[in-house]
Amino acid sequence: MTLDEIKNVVSETTEMINEWSDLYNIAFTQSFNITGGEPFLRSEIYEILAVIKGINAETYILTNGVLIDEKTANSLRNLKVNGVQVSIEGPQRIHDSIRGKGSFSSSVVGIRHLVDEGITVTLNTTLSKVNAHYVMDIIELAETLKVQRFGFSRLVPYGRGSNLLDKMLPKDDIVRLYNRIFSLSPRSLEIVTGDPVASQISEEEPSGGDVAIGGCAAGISGITILSDGTITPCRRMPVPIGNIKTDSIRDIWATSPLLESLRDKSAYAGKCASCNRWSTCRGCRAIAYAYSRACDRENILSEDPQCFIR
Repeated sequence: MTLDEIKNVVSETTEMINEWSDLYNIAFTQSFNITGGEPFLRSEIYEILAVIKGINAETYILTNGVLIDEKTANSLRNLKVNGVQVSIEGPQRIHDSIRGKGSFSSSVVGIRHLVDEGITVTLNTTLSKVNAHYVMDIIELAETLKVQRFGFSRLVPYGRGSNLLDKMLPKDDIVRLYNRIFSLSPRSLEIVTGDPVASQISEEEPSGGDVAIGGCAAGISGITILSDGTITPCRRMPVPIGNIKTDSIRDIWATSPLLESLRDKSAYAGKCASCNRWSTCRGCRAIAYAYSRACDRENILSEDPQCFIR
């Protein structure tokens, strides 16, 4: 996408959300997560960030941290980005085995530059059998580096991860690991996650209901626009539902049959269809879809294979 096309996206979404606010008398929080690939490979990254900050939207960057030097960190501070998420998959040996030799050291240098500039930093780990035993090491690293947050997500077996189906954690291991993480009280370190299944650890009473009020963001509170303009429900769900170069994002949001199905409990399969936690969870749709594809029964609305709710 060109810079002008990106400006048009920002303008259209802002107009849409402002009209919703006026129509429904609800204060929406507009936010953009800038990711990739690696966003700092884009030469116009600062112009893009300036456009988004110009409408007072919350702005977050997801990066591997390798390209963040002192100048980059200073520019991000001046642009007042709300936070930067850096991927760390374990201690040096584990991280480098996943992301390439030398990447751990480079990422740590980038993290230090961000912290020095007072930017809110989240270390984020993609959990699998490869690194689950090292989560406490990563949390210790986060505290040592004085970042503000530790985050985690689960391995999605598609793309580069499609050959890692056997590295997905069993559901019993997931619940034990999540309980251990949430039982911690790290010094000045907030533990965060966008995993809807993880949120059920602290959900004391099932909420019931057939209207989505939380949980998986796909088609509910978020949407993804890829670098070529392709629109998908989630950045980890390669299912095109339009293209911003030819389609209105407002029309896609309101009329996409796929997005509508994601909002309809009766359309779901497996135990998600009858779960009384559906409104606040729905499982991770990206994992459910990728896993169903890998098992030759493709269904974006299938149950989350790692859900531990009985």
